Amino acid sequence: MKVYIAGPYTKGDVAANVSKAITAAENLARHGYTPYIPHLTHFWHLIYQHEIDFWYKYDMEWLETCDCVLRLEGESYGADAEVKRALELGKKVYFEDIGEELE
Repeated sequence: MKVYIAGPYTKGDVAANVSKAITAAENLARHGYTPYIPHLTHFWHLIYQHEIDFWYKYDMEWLETCDCVLRLEGESYGADAEVKRALELGKKVYFEDIGEELE
């Protein structure tokens, strides 16, 4: 099962946000899931900068290929838009703060 990880990126400490997403992905992978970490485009952006709309469109394309979304805690316009789109597509969304298990 492919799990899209949605969470804060620019709000607060970017490095901490990327690290948190990677940690969530590692935990998912250890349980047999295949996580997608949009936060890793941070490293691409360090070398080749793009406007924010480029990244939003890019992430939405990947979101459509995933089976569900894990929404990490924290304020994020982008992650909220990803959750909204996932629900429109009929995908399940799990929230970190609820502690709900993936099915």
